[in-house]
Amino acid sequence: FFLLIENIFCIFSRRKKSFAGEIVLITGSANGIGRQVALKLAPLGVTLVLWDIDDEGNKETSRLAQQNGANRVFVYHCDCSRREDVYEQADKVRKEVGDVTILINNAGILMGKKFCELTDEDFEKTFRINFFSQVWTCKAFLPAMVACNRGHLVSTASAAGLIGLYRTSDYCASKSAIIGMMEAINSELYHEGKRGIKTTIICPYFISTRLSKGFKSAKPCLLPVYDPEYAASRIVDAIKKEKFYLIMPPAVYLLGLKIFLPRKAALFLESYVKFPESMEEAFGQK
Repeated sequence: FFLLIENIFCIFSRRKKSFAGEIVLITGSANGIGRQVALKLAPLGVTLVLWDIDDEGNKETSRLAQQNGANRVFVYHCDCSRREDVYEQADKVRKEVGDVTILINNAGILMGKKFCELTDEDFEKTFRINFFSQVWTCKAFLPAMVACNRGHLVSTASAAGLIGLYRTSDYCASKSAIIGMMEAINSELYHEGKRGIKTTIICPYFISTRLSKGFKSAKPCLLPVYDPEYAASRIVDAIKKEKFYLIMPPAVYLLGLKIFLPRKAALFLESYVKFPESMEEAFGQK
């Protein structure tokens, strides 16, 4: 139902935004979705700011982006799990590049451990990278957007942030926190009249990046594992259309029905798509 309504609105949606002149900062840009989003944006007239701890991977993203048509690319070493590092690099970006107008929070980690296997340090690491990094980047760059009532916050959350799944308790919790925070920020901006600032929350199922470590869907027709390049094209399109949510694939809506079902029926649905078996194969230790 929600997918149908969303598609109807897309048919009659307003003209897509232009990226020309935007300063786009992407965290986790050295590989995977971050790199592919940078390459999709490269020929659109943007200034790219790339943040990652993988310097070699980030330099390669920069080279490929310039090859794809990007005129201005700035590469920074930034450990987004460290608040001091985020604020320090944010100051450098403001001085050397200018105020960021599109912030794409993409950096993330997935342990794939069961709840009792996760140490306290594991939980803290997951939250620092997945959630708190987005808190700090938003705090660093949102004030300038508010001052001119213009900008776009893009947060990579996950389908796991909408529903609890096997072997992902820390991951689900961190991604749910992102969704809650972005919903609240969007509400504040709307009621304070700052409607020139857009927000987009990305909630994909698994994508074949280093994060997923070879996860293979047991029901690929229903829940495909997307290629990073395809996922990036969907993300860039969602930003162009200023969509509030991008949930993919559509079957994620089906998994979302778990919250309305009796407990046994909900667990049966998870078993039907063989998610626990897929996670054991990808992350289980024998």
